[in-house]
Amino acid sequence: MTTSPQESAEEREREPAPPVQGHPRRWLILGVISLAQLTVVLDNTVLNVAIPSLTDELGAATSDIQWMINAYSLVQSGLLLTAGSAADRYGRKKMLATGLALFGIGSLAAGLAETTGQLIAARAGMGVGGALLLTTTLAVVMQIFAPAEHAKAIGIWSAVSALGFACGPLIGGFMLDHFWWGAIFLINLPVVALGLVAVVTLVPESKNRQGDRPDLLGAVLSTVGMAALVYAIISGPGHGWTSGRVLAAVAVGVLALFAHWESRVPYPMLDLTFFRDQRFTGAVAGLVLITFGMGGALFLLTQHLQFVLGYGPLEAGLRTAPLALTVVLLNFSGVAAKWLARLGTPVAALLSMVLMAAGLVAIATLTGHGYAGTLLGLLLIGVGCALGNPAMAHALMSAIPPAKAGVGAGVNGTLAEFGNGLGVAVLGAVLTSRFAALAPVAATSLPAALASARGEGERRRVLDAFSSGVESSQLVGAVAVLLGGVVAAVLLRRAERADSGVVSA
Repeated sequence: MTTSPQESAEEREREPAPPVQGHPRRWLILGVISLAQLTVVLDNTVLNVAIPSLTDELGAATSDIQWMINAYSLVQSGLLLTAGSAADRYGRKKMLATGLALFGIGSLAAGLAETTGQLIAARAGMGVGGALLLTTTLAVVMQIFAPAEHAKAIGIWSAVSALGFACGPLIGGFMLDHFWWGAIFLINLPVVALGLVAVVTLVPESKNRQGDRPDLLGAVLSTVGMAALVYAIISGPGHGWTSGRVLAAVAVGVLALFAHWESRVPYPMLDLTFFRDQRFTGAVAGLVLITFGMGGALFLLTQHLQFVLGYGPLEAGLRTAPLALTVVLLNFSGVAAKWLARLGTPVAALLSMVLMAAGLVAIATLTGHGYAGTLLGLLLIGVGCALGNPAMAHALMSAIPPAKAGVGAGVNGTLAEFGNGLGVAVLGAVLTSRFAALAPVAATSLPAALASARGEGERRRVLDAFSSGVESSQLVGAVAVLLGGVVAAVLLRRAERADSGVVSA
């Protein structure tokens, strides 16, 4: 009996599933890769508090600052799928070590940069290492833990991201109070050194043993398309949505070409048949909407705390920290994993979105009554994220063969970047339009409007207009998150019923 080429390819692609008991040192390994991941996530936010120092010491213009921040996220988001595919093919341990090395070299170059151009280039290099780290850490988690422990392990993995997101401004503020701005990058070096030693000695190698050629054109198309799309979302509010729409149209065209190519190539980087699985598409919808709500909410709330209530960056960061701390507490304690096991993925997805939507409504309607209303909203969003993020990541990764764990992690990271950017762009656009309609003076931003205001009464009306814009944006986000939860829950429930039908048959 002969075997078809397709069957042979599938046989080569199969990788042994994680052992029932997991790797004997899996929790130590998880600690190591979580530490490496933490540095990557920190650098998404740590630079924000250094903007005044960079402006003074490097003479950075506003456009330079934007590129210093965006170079990291653009390169990272554009390369996530490619990095995941490379990890599957060439070895996840090897790519994890490579990512750490590149991230360390980029951090050293950033800390010693003497011009804005050098710092932008160093940040882009850090983005390459960050893409490899984010994809390989989740892929390694899926390989070293038994399926029964995946939910808890992924919960801890996602909690580290929340911790980094919250601690970035706090650590950056502390370092800038005691050292020069380059220290916020050089602090990564001992972590990288420790991570490299631990990865080499502890992490087992795993790879997809298929013998096909790399999908080079798919890698180029996905990188260009995703980077262009994320940049369109980021730059739209600042450069005008006309230019943003043009770039977004180009990005969508490139991604459509990528999808067409992936549907025709014998060994695609991203197998589009994954989208036929309702578990996968439900997880995709849930992940985008979770990051949409959290990213957009924090973007709006930090502006309200600083512009309207007059807090400094560090004070505002401290007041938003309860969201991330709630995620960390529920996931590190294993409470979120127990809820997920008890409720099931569809119910957990819906409940998490309901909690997040309620949190957004609380922030929108109760912020004017003091910090207690804001705290309630942050706690509700934190509980929703603690339950929803691991549920969606687990659903997505379980819908993908173990041999494609790196690609799955790349999809997970890409969706998080896309959802966060989309939340900032869409809710920011709602805020801008609402503020422009209500403000008593013509201005494109709150500081400009306050500068143009005449008298305390007009300044008060400007602040009220901005607060109304924030409230409208949060409510729009709440509706979007709630609808996303319903869609994700329905798709995940259908996938479960289809699986039970197959099993019973």
